[in-house]
Amino acid sequence: MKAIWNGVQLAESDDVIELEGNVYFPPESLDRRRLKETRMRTLCPWKGVARYYTVEANGAENPHAAWYYPRPFPWIRRIRGYVAFWSGVRVEP
Repeated sequence: MKAIWNGVQLAESDDVIELEGNVYFPPESLDRRRLKETRMRTLCPWKGVARYYTVEANGAENPHAAWYYPRPFPWIRRIRGYVAFWSGVRVEP
């Protein structure tokens, strides 16, 4: 699977986790140069607190277009640190 935005590949891996219609990429598959930590947080009642990244590519920014769970609840710990995308980021095989 690949995550692409604004003509730039953000992540690629065969070891993704698909959950609730989202594809979570392992941390080592990410192009970290394209991700900037934000202050945004949300609470999922069954996964925990999500933190967000702004995606940067080809001189453009896509605010809060990626998220991850640094400390998910125990029953879903397999997604710890994995990153999912939305807001126009294409995820494709």
